[in-house]
Amino acid sequence: DSPPRTLTSAMSASLTIAARLGPAAVASKRVSATRRARGRAPLRVQAAQTAPSVTKKPLANATPSNDTMIRAAKGEPVDRTPVWLFRQAGRHLPEYIAYKETTGKNFLQLLKDPKDVAECTLQPARRYDIDACILFSDILVIAEAMNIDVEMPGGKGILVPNPLSGPEDIVRLPETVDVQDKLGHVIEAVKEINRCIEAEKLGVPLIGFSAAPWTLFYYMVGGSSKKNTEVGMRWLKDHPVESKQVLDRLTTVVIDYLDAQINAGVHMVQVFEAMCEHIDEPEFHEFAYPCIERIAVEIKQKHPDVPLLGFARDAGAYGLEAMQKAGYDVMTVDRVMAGDDARACLAAEAAARGTTPKQVQGNFDPDLLHKDPTKGGTDAEIEAAVRVMLTKFGPQKYIANLGSGLMGWESPEKVAFLVDSIHKVSKEMIAAEK
Repeated sequence: DSPPRTLTSAMSASLTIAARLGPAAVASKRVSATRRARGRAPLRVQAAQTAPSVTKKPLANATPSNDTMIRAAKGEPVDRTPVWLFRQAGRHLPEYIAYKETTGKNFLQLLKDPKDVAECTLQPARRYDIDACILFSDILVIAEAMNIDVEMPGGKGILVPNPLSGPEDIVRLPETVDVQDKLGHVIEAVKEINRCIEAEKLGVPLIGFSAAPWTLFYYMVGGSSKKNTEVGMRWLKDHPVESKQVLDRLTTVVIDYLDAQINAGVHMVQVFEAMCEHIDEPEFHEFAYPCIERIAVEIKQKHPDVPLLGFARDAGAYGLEAMQKAGYDVMTVDRVMAGDDARACLAAEAAARGTTPKQVQGNFDPDLLHKDPTKGGTDAEIEAAVRVMLTKFGPQKYIANLGSGLMGWESPEKVAFLVDSIHKVSKEMIAAEK
């Protein structure tokens, strides 16, 4: 039988088109025309296609124009020693006080809004010629993410009103924490800060940070930076197994938190083991060190090119040695050790392992920056102290910083002079070595 007229017309038109398209299209066009004529949907012909490439939008401030801090942290030569300051943002700045008054927010409330965090982070970079910003945040945000309430009443330090009273309270802690959920506002703040650094052409890198597990544990069981300071050690002695369980959970969250910050755009991360004053040396090695080491190992596996800075405050030589052995790139020196002694300590530890010592950071005395002229230093005294510090540390493989954080009574003018003096003197020293 002859095909229906409609089918004949459809096939004729299809063949005419196919002749232009080439033989490869004839069969599929014929089948499609036949199926349409019989009231059926045409077969879908799978042509070889290349999936459109998805270009990931680069992060803002991905390659800051001033990379002196990054290079120094990696041990690369620089033309001047970079400098940033512990607690460089916050209460010593008039603009910070004014911003708090304008917003009507306290410190912990400011931390919840990425735009507030960005503003406070950038304030010192606008005022001083510092070589890096550091995320405006608090060491106990991880404790909060683990269902621990944190308060900061003025003048009383950090308070945890309902600390873990014993192993039976561990059930209050989650097994894991989704940092994107619980700390997503911090991660968004990192992105916002870098957008602002780029928009304002400040050109500096951003440091992320976290408290180390022992420091978090100390607050979570003791509840205060100034009272009950013996509770942490008592837990380690009375409940060693449960203490290690909590420390292990904390270590996992710290790693996830730092990883998220790096993925969001921070250029290096600092780990603060701030409460070594309240842990004995044997317990430091048994309980704190494995956590510090695991953080370094896992972050380096994920981000081998991101500098890792460590600070075992008040742990002296054994703290420096532990941080270097664990794999940190920059060891922070507090006020109790001179720069040349710190270098010698790290050189001996590295030699024992057949390797070279890493970089150092520290340790200017912030008391010289006091705004009260009877307590602070003169410009001449500040510059003289800078020269001593740079001579002891050496201007290379070194990041200038404080031995302890700014407290709020410092003169912004003296802080600015300190930063400029470090740049000036180190530049002279490096030029003289060439």
